[in-house]
Amino acid sequence: MGDIKRKDYEAALEPLQRELIDAQRWIMEQGKRLVVVFEGRDAAGKGGVIKAITQQLNTRGYRIVALSKPSEQERGQWYFQRYAAHLPGAGEIALFDRSWYNRAGVEKVMGFCSDAEYRHFLEQCPRFERLLTDAGTLLVKYWLTVDQAQQEERFAERASDPLKRWKISPIDVAAREKYAEYGKARDAMIAVTHTPEAPWFLVDFNDQRRGRLNLIRHLVDWLPDRKVPDKPLKLPKLKGKPGREHVADASRWVESYW
Repeated sequence: MGDIKRKDYEAALEPLQRELIDAQRWIMEQGKRLVVVFEGRDAAGKGGVIKAITQQLNTRGYRIVALSKPSEQERGQWYFQRYAAHLPGAGEIALFDRSWYNRAGVEKVMGFCSDAEYRHFLEQCPRFERLLTDAGTLLVKYWLTVDQAQQEERFAERASDPLKRWKISPIDVAAREKYAEYGKARDAMIAVTHTPEAPWFLVDFNDQRRGRLNLIRHLVDWLPDRKVPDKPLKLPKLKGKPGREHVADASRWVESYW
């Protein structure tokens, strides 16, 4: 199966984005809370699919959570505390670009946590997520997969492109030799934390455009029935002639470069 072409991708994405708008309207009107967790291989495409999801959404109804490494103060907190602070309120969507599963992934593989901390996480995580879902939060988790050869191509592209170079961290470079270890850690994590109320789903992201379409299609189908009437909006006619922009101090205008 070849990579999907841009024009075909854009044609397929537009109706999916309309369905996402319908889903967000339902979440906002019904006061629901939705958490979507995005985990996966480095360079798999987590940021890209999040952008595709949010591109047409109401910016007041969602938040993207992409936390940096914890501070010294946060290291002394209950592990889930810094993530709990970013959970959605009524009518909100929270999209986690990596999440509390850092402990079962990068921290486990790279030795940033102890074996005891890792085991404690696996024990507590299903309980933490059960608290969320018992309170009515909708929680779904996606792992983005990518073959190592494809991953290396993306790393090379990012390394050579000044606009993308910031996406590569020293940890990403060090983790390149631990491809198999990350796969084992993922499988162990999912075996313990996949539950009916907080399920895991794997998505093939070797072709990022196809991966985005498949993930979004799955997400909107996974959500409950969300039919909310969308009444057409008819604007009344303006009274008088349309106004033009006039400012008291014309020197404040930004120069027109194009």
